[in-house]
Amino acid sequence: MTHESLGAGPGDLVAIRLPPGPAWIGAVGRLWDSGAAILPIDPRLTASETRAIFDKAQPGYSLSQEGLTLHTESRAMPAEVGLIMATSGTGGTPKLVELTREAVAAGLDASNAATGISAGEPWCLCLSPAHIGGMLVLLRSAVLGTPIVALERFDADLLPGDSHVSLVPAMLHRLVAKVRDLSGLGTILVGGGGLDRRLAGGAAALRGKVVSTYGLTETCGGVAYDGRLFADTGARLGPDDEVQIAGPTLMNGYVSDPHATAEAFTLDGWLRTGDAGAVDAEGLLQIHGRLDDLIRTGAEKVWPQEVEAALREHPKVGDVAVSGRPDDEWGSIVVAYVVPATIDDPPALDELRDFATERVARFKAPRELILVPDLPKTVSGKLRRSALPSA
Repeated sequence: MTHESLGAGPGDLVAIRLPPGPAWIGAVGRLWDSGAAILPIDPRLTASETRAIFDKAQPGYSLSQEGLTLHTESRAMPAEVGLIMATSGTGGTPKLVELTREAVAAGLDASNAATGISAGEPWCLCLSPAHIGGMLVLLRSAVLGTPIVALERFDADLLPGDSHVSLVPAMLHRLVAKVRDLSGLGTILVGGGGLDRRLAGGAAALRGKVVSTYGLTETCGGVAYDGRLFADTGARLGPDDEVQIAGPTLMNGYVSDPHATAEAFTLDGWLRTGDAGAVDAEGLLQIHGRLDDLIRTGAEKVWPQEVEAALREHPKVGDVAVSGRPDDEWGSIVVAYVVPATIDDPPALDELRDFATERVARFKAPRELILVPDLPKTVSGKLRRSALPSA
């Protein structure tokens, strides 16, 4: 495929629905050069999920393994738009994030500046291109000329030495469990979820150069590395300590959704992230969790992520999620959903409470324990807290 035969250019939107692998490199590179906007589609989505995205985006072209399709009913995109990303977070309703070419370039330049990585240093694509972290690796090649290798699936044994990678925590967990020495890899950017202390420590013990990133699809990926904000990016706290972001990487808005766009921004143009946090004395951004996840028990506030991080250190805990359950006396109580490390020796509630109170205040310790075989997660590894089973 060439962009001449494709016929796409500025103002056109091209949906790409290909399985992960090298074909994405050429497709994204040629489309970026043509001036068209790119909409990556996860091939794991069902037909109805894909149709919901297409109906809202109305691309002029789509590219799949079956070839190129021209769509007669299409939406003209502003010429400055380079990328449309479908994001549902953990809620399930797709929104289409509109990112300009300028925002993408600003994000890539700031990432390199923050890490000291040059445009010529190689990267390995492990994430799905439908994830902003994966697409940004592809765009390093298209925008900066960075050499990249695209894997068809994540496999620790296939990671090329000296390459930089972007991973989600679940991938880093598999990497730490399988590889004895991470010093051969370049920088490991970890985003898409909180990086707990045990996992970070395990990677550091293997000499991995791990950088914890914070950002949203709406901010064109990470805008804070290890808590330090990119140059020209600002953070402030709004009501309920909500983190609000301003800077050159912010989205234009959501395609075909002016109401959601208006809700996403403050009147003076800062992005409402939906995350609660703080900025410490050194100017480092700290994220407590999603505002919607906050548990109010009695007169106290409990952030699930803090309790999860404490419980994950227990040797009998393989994985854990924490949520609130309505309670007549307390308003809500803290419930721990635990995947046992071994099915024959699951943890008991009392031992988890005692273990937790050595690390967090006692009112944050779980009052109820539910043992589960696994936790509901999105395709990118994010916990779907709303899909946890009823207590």
